[in-house]
Amino acid sequence: MSTATPAEDRGTTRVPVRRLTVLYDAECSLCAFVRDWLVRQPQLVPLEPVPAGSDEARRRFPGLDHRATLDEITVVGDAGQVYRGAAAWIVTLWALRAHRPLAHRLSTASGARLAKGAVLAAAKWRGAQWHGQRANAGQWSGKVYRRADGWAYDSARGWTYSPPACDSGTCATR
Repeated sequence: MSTATPAEDRGTTRVPVRRLTVLYDAECSLCAFVRDWLVRQPQLVPLEPVPAGSDEARRRFPGLDHRATLDEITVVGDAGQVYRGAAAWIVTLWALRAHRPLAHRLSTASGARLAKGAVLAAAKWRGAQWHGQRANAGQWSGKVYRRADGWAYDSARGWTYSPPACDSGTCATR
């Protein structure tokens, strides 16, 4: 979980969302495609894509767990709201004129299951692409898919676990 102060603590649950920052994996072809698609859509709420884990993301959101933003899509509202995974996809669709009705349907209990399935399908596709890049190119730029909880995947070695470091003396919980 993020070390940012939860939105509820600042009373932002009653604050309208006027702008959303979409943190995306700039090294993922699917993520870049979706980013390009998003910026071409008519928006009811402005969306600003920023590469996850970038210097810009760290400057804007110093309290976020930036490793976690590379694990799953993260969207940050202008009043400090933080959305992850399926909720991030739903709020992003909500910002788009043509897709707001779909976002409302996905925000129901049954719709949320569908949204979560779509997010999991995208994650599976991303994993297959990383594996394919290594097989096709003979190298993978030395990158390994790492999750904030300490698990990492390298197609040559499989899954490994290394507990997260506690640089500041306290470990971030997730």
